[in-house]
Amino acid sequence: MDNEEPLSKYILDSEKLEINNFNKKIKVAFLSSFTINGLSESLKVKCSKKQISCNQYVAGYNQYNQEILDKKSGLYSFSPDITFLILDTRSIFGDLFYFPYSVTQSERENFVNKKIIEIINLITKFNETSDSKLVITNLSLPHYSPHGIAETKTNYSFHDAIIDFNKKLKEKLLNVNSVYVFDFFKFVIKHGENNIFNFQNYLFGDIKISLDYIPYLANEFIPYIISFLGLTKKCIVVDLDNTLWGGIVGEDGFDGIRLGPQPPGNAFIEFQKYLKALSQRGILLAINSKNNFDDAIQVIREHPFMILKESDFSCIKINWNNKASNMLEISEELNIGLDSFVFFDDDPVNRELIKENMPEITTPDLPHDPSLYSEVIQSLHDFSTFQITSEDTKRGQMYLEQKQRIESQNSLSDISEFLKTLNLEIEIKKTNSFTIPRISQLTLKTNQFNLTTKRYQEDQIQKISQDNNILINCAQIKDKFGDNGITGVFIVEKTNSDEWFLDTFLLSCRVMGREAEKAMLYFIIKQAKKNNVKRLKAKFIPTLKNKPIEDFLSNSQFYEENGFWIYDLEKPFNMPEFLTLREE
Repeated sequence: MDNEEPLSKYILDSEKLEINNFNKKIKVAFLSSFTINGLSESLKVKCSKKQISCNQYVAGYNQYNQEILDKKSGLYSFSPDITFLILDTRSIFGDLFYFPYSVTQSERENFVNKKIIEIINLITKFNETSDSKLVITNLSLPHYSPHGIAETKTNYSFHDAIIDFNKKLKEKLLNVNSVYVFDFFKFVIKHGENNIFNFQNYLFGDIKISLDYIPYLANEFIPYIISFLGLTKKCIVVDLDNTLWGGIVGEDGFDGIRLGPQPPGNAFIEFQKYLKALSQRGILLAINSKNNFDDAIQVIREHPFMILKESDFSCIKINWNNKASNMLEISEELNIGLDSFVFFDDDPVNRELIKENMPEITTPDLPHDPSLYSEVIQSLHDFSTFQITSEDTKRGQMYLEQKQRIESQNSLSDISEFLKTLNLEIEIKKTNSFTIPRISQLTLKTNQFNLTTKRYQEDQIQKISQDNNILINCAQIKDKFGDNGITGVFIVEKTNSDEWFLDTFLLSCRVMGREAEKAMLYFIIKQAKKNNVKRLKAKFIPTLKNKPIEDFLSNSQFYEENGFWIYDLEKPFNMPEFLTLREE
């Protein structure tokens, strides 16, 4: 089950809340056929976390009939916006719960029809008296079978009667706009009857839902409140590498990414299917990815296992801009506020960037295991709406047809401040049996931030490392979120006493944008100055993918001369203060 705080904490927290401080307000009433202690407190706290003031009315134990039938009841005086009517199978069926076969099949059928009529009449009375939306639960299906294994051989069995009740309740309320059926049946299946139902609590105080699971039930009611207040999210913005597919397309290539019927590729397919389903009900999809456009768009357009196609995305930002500025552009182009977005990205640094600079955006944390991505998308209640119209289902296409708006600024003014909070640590490591395989791997796979894209096998790295005229190191990069591992490599030829040649300089895509490359260059410059070297020389070999490192050279005071990039070591080079450089 999902991690959830104990009910006792919700009760304590609710006592401390000043709910009237929130601008968004809602009035909620609870009616039930059994004890629901703690439900109102749990919902109040959960609403407060979404900046919603939730005022509540809780009817007395099993008083739902009286509350609805009496026009002068506390329910109607309270005048709720949403009313939850929570029913229980034992309460509705009474003695027939235990002894359904004490009556004939015909009598069981008549009993169900009679109960449905009673409930519909009650609902009608409620609608005549109140403007509140009504959410009524259907009935859970207990594992208890009066006929045991013969239950499936019995016409209109006990279980059949419950299923029939739920079916008829849905049919009767299908076209009643102000009334909605909450699938309590599914809720119990999700968490397990043995967890939901506790005999001791039931016999002691008619508590039909375990106290541990009251907060989970409250969580299921949040979507109704979100929908009522018009807080439904409109757009899901997704990263690409290690989010929609496994691996990094710029390094692994079209054929190397993990997307297909075998694990872990099937996890990304499953995640895409959930996103596709949301798009078909009107939730917009957009892409915000730091990537080479041609590489990424090729996967979207041509990969045989891509579920989501280019036409499924209302806005596509695949570039080397910071993701916060991309979010602003997406917001402007789609003409929806930042508070209408949900952002999915496997990288905690990117998530923190959005959280810090754009707190209005819902940015859920993603687990390391991509097989759990689908659970994350399912657990979000931000896409709920009371009704899905034909216009909703066409929304994505409408946005695709819309002209793009004028581009906004590419960067935010406080990006540097954000980088300062990451506690970035770059440790320069020497070659050894542990680092050599990784160094070789990076030279073989890294394409985007790579000076020459020269490839080295392990034996070549081993040989180079034994040459005293070669400086070869790798960089392990850490931040407050964790260890990114060895993600940088440089190889420097000590050409002569005056000049060193930068043979290889590369950085993995997953750490680009954090300025770790400046720490690596600072280390090289420091070593060169110790040896009284006058200048560094580099040969930049352009490819379709490595434009970012050319920009880095020009921004780091390198200049072009006779086909080479030159750095004069007389110039001071300052490493950003937010970077910590360590040497092995």
